[in-house]
Parts: sequence; C-alpha cells; structure tokens
Amino acid sequence: MNTVWTLFLSNLRTKKIQNGLTTVLILLSTLLLSTAMTVISNTQNLFTDMHTKANGSHQILMLGNGLHDPIVFKQWWDEQQGVTASELIPYRNLSGITHQGKEINNIYMFMMDTAELPFTVDKLIWAQGDERSTPEVGTIWIPTSFFYSNGIEVGDKVSFKTGKSTFELKVAAVVVDMPFGAPFTRNARIWMNTQDYKDQFQSLQGKDMYMMGLRFDDYDTNTQYWDRFEKQAGTQYLEYKMEFESISSFYLIMNKVIGFVMIFLGAVMLLVALFTIGFTISDAILANYRTIGVLKSCGLSSFRIIGTYMSQYAFLSIIGIIPGLAASQFLSKVIVESSLSSLKTNRSELSMQGNFTALAVGICVFALVILCVLFYANKARSVQPVQAIRYGMSEMDSSKWARRVRSNGNRPVGFDRLPIMFVIGLRNMLKNVKGSILMFILTVITSAVLVFGFVLLYSVYSIQRTASSWGYDNSHIAVEVFNQAAFSRTQFEEDMLSDPRIKNFGWFGNVTGVVPSELSDRSGDSNTSSMNVYIGVADGNYDDLGYSTLRGANPLHKNEIAIGINVSKKLNKDIGDVITVYINGKPYSLIVTGIYQAISNMSYSARITIDVIKADHLDYSNAETYFINLHDSSQSDQVVSDINEQYKEALSALTQKTLLDSVFKEAVGLLILPMSMMGLLFIVVTCIIIYITCRINIRKDSKTYGIYKSLGLTSNRIRLSVAQGIVALSVIGALLGIYVGVYLLPMLLENILTYYGIVEVPLIMHWGGIIGVAVVSIISAGVGSWLSSRVIANTSPRILVIE
Repeated sequence: MNTVWTLFLSNLRTKKIQNGLTTVLILLSTLLLSTAMTVISNTQNLFTDMHTKANGSHQILMLGNGLHDPIVFKQWWDEQQGVTASELIPYRNLSGITHQGKEINNIYMFMMDTAELPFTVDKLIWAQGDERSTPEVGTIWIPTSFFYSNGIEVGDKVSFKTGKSTFELKVAAVVVDMPFGAPFTRNARIWMNTQDYKDQFQSLQGKDMYMMGLRFDDYDTNTQYWDRFEKQAGTQYLEYKMEFESISSFYLIMNKVIGFVMIFLGAVMLLVALFTIGFTISDAILANYRTIGVLKSCGLSSFRIIGTYMSQYAFLSIIGIIPGLAASQFLSKVIVESSLSSLKTNRSELSMQGNFTALAVGICVFALVILCVLFYANKARSVQPVQAIRYGMSEMDSSKWARRVRSNGNRPVGFDRLPIMFVIGLRNMLKNVKGSILMFILTVITSAVLVFGFVLLYSVYSIQRTASSWGYDNSHIAVEVFNQAAFSRTQFEEDMLSDPRIKNFGWFGNVTGVVPSELSDRSGDSNTSSMNVYIGVADGNYDDLGYSTLRGANPLHKNEIAIGINVSKKLNKDIGDVITVYINGKPYSLIVTGIYQAISNMSYSARITIDVIKADHLDYSNAETYFINLHDSSQSDQVVSDINEQYKEALSALTQKTLLDSVFKEAVGLLILPMSMMGLLFIVVTCIIIYITCRINIRKDSKTYGIYKSLGLTSNRIRLSVAQGIVALSVIGALLGIYVGVYLLPMLLENILTYYGIVEVPLIMHWGGIIGVAVVSIISAGVGSWLSSRVIANTSPRILVIE
C-alpha cells in the first residue's frame, strides 16, 4: 500500500499543470450538465408549484360574440362534478397605454371588472403592493409580466386610450396572473375597480365580454366534459378557448431550449474530457513502460498499478466535481430567475430545488471518470517485465519501430525536400495520431458550438427578416383598431388608397372555429376529437400581407383554408383534404390548400379569406388590424406618425420592427448568458486539452527537439513549427465545425420547437460573423499549442537530449 501511496503522490507532484487542467475539464463538464438538469427540473417545478398555489385554470374561455349565453354556460359548468369554474368576469379590450408620457407598444389589454377576492380559480398572488379584496377607486392591479418588462413602479400613473378620450389610473399592486403572465406574452389583464369600470366603459359603444377559467381535477378528462356539453347543448363550443398547453408553453419554452442544448453540449464536453483522460493515461503507460516493468519485476501487482491511476483521477474528480456542482447552483438560479421573473414576488423569492438532481449528476460524472480510468489503465496488465526492461515497450512494438526506422531511408520522396518548419509541424501531427485526432475533434466541436450560438442569436435578433417563417406577417406597418365606434373603415381605406407612399394594404381579423370530431378516413389513424382553432380572416391577399406557408399555398377563394402544422398533425389532414369548420355556429367545408408554421398559438390555427364568411354574411366586417406595405420601407416611421396623428381616437399604428422587437429582444436577452457561457467554456476547454496533448507530445519528443536546437534551430522556430501544424489541423476542423453548427445542431432545436409549432427553424446565415467566430476556435488551438511549447524555450539542448 505504501508503494501505491508513494506513486500516487509522485503523480500529483510531478504533473501539477496536467492534473490541474484535467480537474478543470471535469469541473466544466459537471458545471454544464448540472446546470442544464437543474434549469429543466426547476422550470417545470416552479411553474407547477405556482399554478397549484393559484389553483390555476386548465382552460380559459372567452365569451364575446354572443354565441353562448354566459349565465347559462356558467351554470352548466357549476353543475359538473370534478371541475371548478371561476367567476364569470366582465371585460373590455383596449390597446393604447401610456406611462410617463411614453406609449407602451404591442400590449393588448383585457380591462377586467374585478370581482371581490378571493377567486376560486386563478387566484391572484401578490408580488408588490397592499393586498385588498378589490382595487380601490382610481387604482388598478397589473400583472408581473407587464410590470417587470416596462419599468413601471407601484404608485405610478398610467393612461389608457378609449377612443375620444383617455383616463388615468394609479398602479396600486402587482400580481402574478398565471394565464396571462408568461414571458413574451403580449396580453395583460388589468384589474379595475367596478365603479371605474362602469364609469369608463358604460358609455362606450359595444357590450361586455366575459372570461371564465376551468380547473379540472384530472385535466386528461376534459374532452369527456366537452363531449357531454356538446350532447346536452346540441352544439359545439363556438367561442375562443385557450388550452393549458398554450398557458404553460411560454413559461417553459426558453428554458427547455437552453436546457436541452446545454445537456447535449455538456455530454459532448464530458466525452471529450473522458477521451482526454484516456489519452493521458495511455500515454503515461507508454512513457513509463520500462518503469512499470521494473515495478512488476519487484512484485507490484497489476491491480495496484491500476489502483495508482484510479486513486489519482478519483482525487482529481472530487476536486473538480464539488466546485462544479456549487457553481451550477448559482448559475442555474441566474438563468431560471431571468427567464421566470414573472413568477417572482417581493414576498418570496423563487425557491430553487434540484439538489438531489445535481448530486446525481456529480455521482454519474464521477462514475464515468472511474470507469474510463479503469478501462484505459487496464492496459498496464499487458506489460511484460522482461520486454519492458529490455525494449522500453512490448517486443512486438519494438519490432514495428525497428522496421519503420529501417524503411525510412528507402522512401522515394522524403521530408528532406520540404521546408524544415513544415516538416517539424507535420512530423508532430503524424507521429502522434491519437492526439491529432483528439485535437481535430475538439476544434470541430468548439467551432460548431460557437457557430450555432452565433447563428441562433443573430437569427432571433434579426427576426424581422424571417417574420413570415415564424408565422407572423411581413408587412411594414400594423394598424390596430381599438375603438370601432370612432373608426370609419371606408374613410380609412380611401385615405390609404390616396397616399402615394402606400403600395398595398389589407385588413386582418380573427374568429374562433370549431372542428368537430370525426372518423378518420386514413387507415391506421385514430379518430379525432373536436378542437377549437384560432382562425385568421384576411380581406386581401395573404402573400401581399407577407404570410408564408411550409407547403402548398395560402387560401385565395371562399372554399379554401390553410392550416397550422399542429392542426394538420392532430386532425390527420394534408393538402387537398376537406376539413369541416364551424364558424359563428355555421359549418363550412373547406379544401386545405397549404400548411404553415407559427409560434403564435403553437400552430393551432388556420387562415381563410373574408369570402368564406361573406358567402353567408354579406355585411360582415371585423377589421381589427390593417397591414400596410410601402414603396419605400424607410418611410415607415413617418407614415406611422401621420396615421397616429390623424386617427388618434380610433387606432394605433406601429412599424413591424417595433412589434417584433418588443417580443424577441427579450428572447435574445435570455439567450445571451447561457449561449455565451457555453461558447466560452468550449474555448477554454479547447485551449486546455490542446495544451495537455501538446505538452505530452513534446515531452515524448524532447530528445528530438534537443537535437534540433543543437543543430542551430532557434526555440521560437521550433515552437512556431509545432503551432503551425496544430493551427493547420484546427483550420480543417473549424471548416467541418461550421457545417455542423449551421446544418446539424439546428436539428436539435427543431426537435424542441416542433411541439411549439415550429418544424423548420428560420435561421439567417451571416457568413462574416460565422467565419469570425469559427476563427476563435483556431486561435484557441494556436494559443494552447504555443503555451505548451514553452518548455522547449526554457530548457537547454543538453538537458533535452539527456531526458
């Protein structure tokens, strides 16, 4: 045992740098994997815990078109066992809000007539302000998602536009509102005092709409309740319904993307670390072959020799894993709190869990390191003492080496005809094949990670160029009508047609459609259940408005419809199939002309033209949004200003860039930290592993480099030759890494986003930036190789030759 202990301490003392860098590799692998697992588990747990605490709804129903009697509808649900219905809350829509003289864009508000608390479903959880049963007169409660993203403070006053006038209310409290509190949401429930609600909206044209939440004891049984409702009511539910999947999706999507990518890259980093450890052990056995033979001849067993390596790397693993786990708790908390800030309150911080998960990750990493060490150190069993002492290697390897040396002089083309610096670098690569393969793989991975992170961030930041591929329009200006009573569609369209700056325009509204259950006509497919679908209605050409499809085309005629990819999957419908949709209680049989993807509504949506509805309602008009294209897009800001000034009582105009930035810049902000961290980690790992590998190779060839120096080559020329070989290899690896980062890694992202309605991630290739970040991996490789060769400069030729 003393011998093993002595060898163990000797390995720690004589290889300080190598051991330290190996420990860093294990630490970084543990950090990445543990952070990813903690982020994923906490995201789901925090949302679930808060949803349970609020007795959150599984479905939100909006009754605004008079297709169901709200009172009768509420009474029916109150009579059902196993489901709890919330209060029937009256509300009105608004889209104009101003804070400290600045208009807040792209926020669509439900102005709620607040019933007395507590609510039975979707309880409001106080984040800031005094908790009361109802808002006081002149005050409102706002959701955390709206509060944190717009810099509003408790006590601030905000102004709302109702058309001809505005009214001002003071923010008295901030609440966690689960159905409309997710990141990136553009909807917000504003909770008003009943008297304020009556004073502001009673005189306005239009009528109250109603909102109600349903919470099921077992959410999976909700279809049975709706089937019962259809049978008893004699009709499907015909108004808007928001499902639990939509409620939860944007709470979870960002951290699922981050976590999944981190797990994959963390696993890759761990594999690289294990391969590096294996390479180091294999090289150590070869370098100490004669020493191992002597130890065996003195009676030291193979098991104890293997135990020396296992104890060494077990110690290094513990040193690396413990701080890695500790750092992961801090990092995961930063990521989760930034992405789920809407669930945070002043009264209670987000309670991070996952200590057991992190511990399990640490144990797995430790076990994998030990198994890797055991596998590679087992080569010490094959060392034969006599052969080791005589040849310094096995007899077979000695024979191969002798044949290789004798054959060198017979080669028709030798290194003597090539430049000396090129020869030294090439020889270093060819002589150490395993190390060269490791460095090549590493530069491929590092450049792929850097390229993928850059492409993803750049694509989200520049989403204006690919808006149609995300399911949005691609027009220059969007005009939202918030006061129909003060809006004249005829006058507005005449003004648009007479403006020479405007190229084309069209209006876009929406209705709720219901697809009834039906027997599948495809063999092997199950029957489909009824579903509510968000249906866009356009008075104009979808292509002109900037809407695109994955397959097929947008609808043009009154018997056509385009459907979202998730609707297509759920209903087993494809291009050319006929689909029956109930709109305003009337069935329409429409031909599917196209299939598209849209992150909004998770692709549970469809598109039709106004002609579909006008076939039965000639006077139908539901102009909620106008999309306008200009001849010169640079005039967008001026046109927006002119429209807002002329129609300030009825509508709000915004540029497409403003609308998209209000949503996706938040996503960019959340992605920057984890993607930058992963890129930095891989740069550091590349430098570390190449340093270790080159250091091992230089130690093995120290006698050769001593001869080079004694023949007159300077240290810098030798070091530069070695670095040139590594850089040349990393250039090839970086080129392959660009391909992997651009074409293969995005497939991982598509696997996650498919659930959210995106099957083809719209990426923008900025090749200047792609090449620039790929070069960083090359620089990292060059720096690692240059630093590792300092031993050549710091050691005299005589000592190198003696070694």
